[in-house]
Amino acid sequence: MSILAYNEIKERKVILHEGEPCEVVESHVARTQQRKPQNQVKLKSLISGKTFAATFHVSDQAHEADITKRDIKFLYHNRGEYWFCDPSNPKDRFMIDEKILGEPAHFLKDNTLVSAMVFTNEDDEEQIIGVKLPVKMEFTIKDAPPAIKGSTATGGNKVAVLENGATVNVPMFLTIGDKIIVNTETGEYVERA
Repeated sequence: MSILAYNEIKERKVILHEGEPCEVVESHVARTQQRKPQNQVKLKSLISGKTFAATFHVSDQAHEADITKRDIKFLYHNRGEYWFCDPSNPKDRFMIDEKILGEPAHFLKDNTLVSAMVFTNEDDEEQIIGVKLPVKMEFTIKDAPPAIKGSTATGGNKVAVLENGATVNVPMFLTIGDKIIVNTETGEYVERA
C-alpha cells in the first residue's frame, strides 16, 4: 500500500479516506499568496457511492487503497439479485447487490466475463466494490418498433429493447433480430455487428 503526498492525490486514483476506498473524481491544487498550497478534491466512495469534497494540506498524506481486479462470470439476475461465479470454479457462486453494480448492471448478459474490483481492508477481508464490463458489447435486438417507409432516410432514432431487457436508442433501419454493438459506459448504440 503506497503513500501519496497531498499533490499526488489526482483524478482516477483510489485512496483510503476514513477507512473507505474512494476514487478521486476531481482535484485542484490551489496556491494563495499568504497560505500554503492545498489540494481540493472531490471523492466518490466506492462502497456507498456518495460524492463529497475533501481538502488535503501540504502536511497531509493519503494511503492508496489496496484494489485488485479479478475476472468473474455473470450468471443471472433475479428480483434485484445479481449472481456471479468464479470462472475456474462454477460452484463458487456469490451475489452482488445492485447498488454496488450501478449503471453497468443494465448491460449484463448471462455467462459474460466481467472484471470485479476487489478491496482488501486492514483485516485482509476482501469485498467486491465494483464491476467493470467490456466497453463494447454485442447484443441482439429483442423488440423494436417497425421502421416507417421513408423515415430511414431522415436518420431518426427509435427505442429498441435488447435481449437482456435493456433499452437503447438505435437508428430507424434496425429491426428485431439485428445484432448491435453498445458502449456500456455511455449506454449508446455504436454500430451494427
